[in-house]
Amino acid sequence: MTTIMITGASGNIGSVLVEHLKKSHELTLVDVHFHDVAPALLEGTIVKELDLSVVGNWDGLLEGIDYVIHLAGNPSPDAVFDEALIGLNYKMPYYLFTEASKYENFVKRIIFASSIHAVSAYPKNVQVPVDAPVRPGDLYGVSKVYLEGLASHFAFTEGQESIGIRIGNFDENLDDPIVDEAGMAEYLSPRDLCHLVDCALKAKMIEPFLLVNGVWTSRRPAPPSGIGQSTTLLC
Repeated sequence: MTTIMITGASGNIGSVLVEHLKKSHELTLVDVHFHDVAPALLEGTIVKELDLSVVGNWDGLLEGIDYVIHLAGNPSPDAVFDEALIGLNYKMPYYLFTEASKYENFVKRIIFASSIHAVSAYPKNVQVPVDAPVRPGDLYGVSKVYLEGLASHFAFTEGQESIGIRIGNFDENLDDPIVDEAGMAEYLSPRDLCHLVDCALKAKMIEPFLLVNGVWTSRRPAPPSGIGQSTTLLC
């Protein structure tokens, strides 16, 4: 059975993915604590309470892991440049990629959570493809630009495959929201999130690094405004 490690597994996105993926994969869940997670969600998984901003906690952590889904970090758009942000959004992903790159064919692929905040300074009526210049609207977005660059560096210099998902406005309590066009353009439903991650796990990659927009893929006609629609990831 495929082994997947999920960092930040106790968060809103992590909990949705755990419920979805544990049916057909062997999961190792890592977070600083799981106090707020229902025990039933953790059944059948391996749980490790670790602070991954501490480099020593990575020792041996990736042994036997096929895929990593990296969600951990400070998710606040209001984050300021302090030691907490540096530890969570800069040091932690660096430790992940350096640890993964130590072993040939050790981790098949890293799938990581970027954010539409990497391009949130574009006007709201502009659809932003993933190959457009980055334009972060806050320091949280700046940290996600760093993460994308870090992943690209390790992909093209070390051969570590990775797929970054610029996650939009995720709400685990809504699956087909009634919102305005701009909100729909930025929205990511639990259904679409799970499907996108399934595709990221299965996709055959032409190059070792891929960046996709994880936003609105409703059955409705596409709205004319917003941060942009999903880059198609076939699986």
